[in-house]
Amino acid sequence: MTDQSTADQAARYDRIALGYARWWAPVLAPTATRLLDEVDPIGAAAQRVLDIGTGTGTLAVAAARRWARPRIEAIDASSGMADVAAGEADRELAAADRARVGFSTSFADRLPFDDATFDLAISSFVLQLVPSRPAALREARRVLRPGGTLAYVTWLEDSRAFVPDAEFDAALDDVGIGAREFDCRGGDVPSVSAAVHQLRRAGFREARAWSTGLEYPFDPEGYLAFLAEFDEEDLFDELDRDLRDRLEARMRERFGSLSADDFVLRLPVVFAVARRP
Repeated sequence: MTDQSTADQAARYDRIALGYARWWAPVLAPTATRLLDEVDPIGAAAQRVLDIGTGTGTLAVAAARRWARPRIEAIDASSGMADVAAGEADRELAAADRARVGFSTSFADRLPFDDATFDLAISSFVLQLVPSRPAALREARRVLRPGGTLAYVTWLEDSRAFVPDAEFDAALDDVGIGAREFDCRGGDVPSVSAAVHQLRRAGFREARAWSTGLEYPFDPEGYLAFLAEFDEEDLFDELDRDLRDRLEARMRERFGSLSADDFVLRLPVVFAVARRP
């Protein structure tokens, strides 16, 4: 990914930060916060923790609630996301815990911290978005103290289709817009063994990884709002009122033919933990 495309991606997340907080963060949160279980003793004893790609602050807020000791620095490439995360922390954390959490804007492969600054680095659902995961892993290693730990969770490659997505594309065809082009997320981790290999190549030791599944039950109206306010907000914003109304009506018709089980999003994820020598 070029610097320009990285900047474009950050700008898009600036625009959709509120939609992300409302519609996508709740999908990710239960799986993201499970990462803290894997490093609980380390986090509790740490002095400084880094949250790489904080999004709307799910991990940073949960870590501040769970661990009373560390200072937590949370960074994101999108200033809009970091601002929403700070607002979430203001609302969710007690004053003493809020004082230990800082939010700032920077890229995962260009962290604005000195070498050997942190005892623990954590990251949820962002390493599939970075221009170069090896570069981001090396940068995480750089800012960790010797013996420090990196733990992340992100998407594992998967080819399964989500039925409501197919019905959305059909609805786009029905109203004359045309189905979306297939978007392959090239940054997803290809396998559990690849996750371990990448960590070792980045200079980590004692690397381990494992896969599990994320499940989230949408409903028809919730998934329509998820598409309109987050996942496909650019597309919806470009439509005039009449065409948007016709599209949403057709989506409701098509979604009405699906079962509740069709609306359960099921995706594989990979957890990985490693130590800097």
